[in-house]
Amino acid sequence: MKPRELQQRLENEVLVADGAMGTVLQTRGITIAHPYEYASLTHPELVLSVHQEYVQAGSRMIETNTFGANRIKLSAYGLADQASELNAQAGKLARRAAGGKVLVAGAVGPCGKPLEPVGTIEPHLAMAAFREQATALIEAGVDLILLETFSDLEELRLAYQVIHQITDIAIIAQKVFIEDGETLAAGLPARFAEEVSGWPGIAAVGANCVVGPQRMREIVKSIASSTKIPVSAMPTPGLPQFVAASDMIGGTVRYAVSPAYFGQSARELVEAGASIVGGCCGTSPQHIAEAAKAVSEIKPIYRVKPVTAIPIAPAKEPVIKQPPSAPSRLSRILGQKYVITVELDLPRGLDITKVLDGAKAMKARGGDLIDISDGARARLRMNPMAVAHLIQEQVGIEVMMHFACRDRNLLAVQADLLGAHALGIRNILAITGDPAAIGDYPSATSVFDIDSIGLIRILRRFNEGFDLAGNSIGRETAFTIAAAFDPLAPDLRLEKERLKRKAEAGAHLVYTQPIFERGALEESVKAAKSCRLPIFFGLLPLRSSRHAEFMHNEVPGISIPAEIRSRLAEISDEEGRRYGIEVAQQFLAAAKAITDGVYLMPPFGNYRVAEAVLEALE
Repeated sequence: MKPRELQQRLENEVLVADGAMGTVLQTRGITIAHPYEYASLTHPELVLSVHQEYVQAGSRMIETNTFGANRIKLSAYGLADQASELNAQAGKLARRAAGGKVLVAGAVGPCGKPLEPVGTIEPHLAMAAFREQATALIEAGVDLILLETFSDLEELRLAYQVIHQITDIAIIAQKVFIEDGETLAAGLPARFAEEVSGWPGIAAVGANCVVGPQRMREIVKSIASSTKIPVSAMPTPGLPQFVAASDMIGGTVRYAVSPAYFGQSARELVEAGASIVGGCCGTSPQHIAEAAKAVSEIKPIYRVKPVTAIPIAPAKEPVIKQPPSAPSRLSRILGQKYVITVELDLPRGLDITKVLDGAKAMKARGGDLIDISDGARARLRMNPMAVAHLIQEQVGIEVMMHFACRDRNLLAVQADLLGAHALGIRNILAITGDPAAIGDYPSATSVFDIDSIGLIRILRRFNEGFDLAGNSIGRETAFTIAAAFDPLAPDLRLEKERLKRKAEAGAHLVYTQPIFERGALEESVKAAKSCRLPIFFGLLPLRSSRHAEFMHNEVPGISIPAEIRSRLAEISDEEGRRYGIEVAQQFLAAAKAITDGVYLMPPFGNYRVAEAVLEALE
């Protein structure tokens, strides 16, 4: 079906779509051990029967069971190589259930992991996955393609471009909008509709999932205010309720909204401007039957021009513009003085007395920052945000808080950063983080929705006043963003390329790994300056021969010259401590001329060693 054919049909008919497939399959005994899309191969008759129930309920457009059937998402289950087969089978099942009177929409959802530059999925891999999926669906005989549940407009654009290149059939584009009145007030759905409806081949534009019928109505109004093409709406039946399983790990998500309420809401969605109404997660054939009954005697709103959106109720109090966020002291002194930052080790337990004492000593010595790591080497330590806040509040010296991507999904990353800013933490060193498998709890799950480059981009977006989805966060944050560089990385070319991308993503300065050799220092300075970023070089005072041999041989990214290790092997540990401090002092004195600051890492957080090294600056 061509785009104009579908639009002409929607001028005179409300098209009732189907509801959920996954949650219905769940009630029929399909577990989440495999993706629900896999049921098209393992339980084809069951999938067929669900399609048929929707057709009998009044659906005049059914979706293939392929929302997550792209090879990137399927790879998590070891099913990537079955992507084409799975989509082809799902298309045939839906086509069989539809007969000749019901449209079949080939469902295509996002990759499941954020794309570069925020995430780690390279765009060309996503494009290949979308192309493979859409090709199989088209060959199976779908009437149109439904792009749904996209939160990232750029990923939606990528999927659309690939599909539009290989087919001229109609495409419906749907985005997820959060349950937040501020999103509507800021006009995000309207801006989305205005842009997407201008893409060639787009027959309808709309929203699905996440929100229930009431919020969806306002979203539909906002979308309809900015486009002349048909609008689609596929809400969930209200808010989900998680029902835990007996083992406390499994469980199901249920929705309590009655089919009758959902049916009445479908009518209201049409009155708000929708021409296509259906359901998402949690909806059943019973919900769709009520929706079909409710809209059977009404027609879509004929819009020669966009309808006027219902304005959001004004606030009772006048809106007061929030004052700008206070910047960090670090941002003000960069380039004005030589910056001294000292890393203090976090305790394994609750006692942070040593950390606070060290911070006080470093402040008295003239230090500018305290660095607090985030579970380095995947070791269990106190949350760095709590410690950073306590240091700033009780000692009065700024903290550079390290922030790892290992333990947080995309939602938690943004939530924690907002929380850190609210606590007055302004300096963030963005790191990818070590995998949990190498740490104290190797059975723990690493997340890595994004890497350090994606994290830097999120920080920059916050500094612009928006979250990753484009929603306003009220005002701009004032984060100073640091990026890491390893001059001894196994692939130095790649490390330099990543530093360039970090700079482009929004980094303000560079931190290095501990450096002991002049050549590595100069390589780091050259890389930072090529990106026009100031650089803090890593300095780690050695304390003994054993310490030096461990760092050189067992810790990635560290190389200690043979003459230093040989000298330490010849002297006692006490003499070794003094020698280690002397070497660090000499290196600092030489490095100061070509760097912008020193990132001092005293062994075991011994701030007295840091005090001794800093005497070289006096």
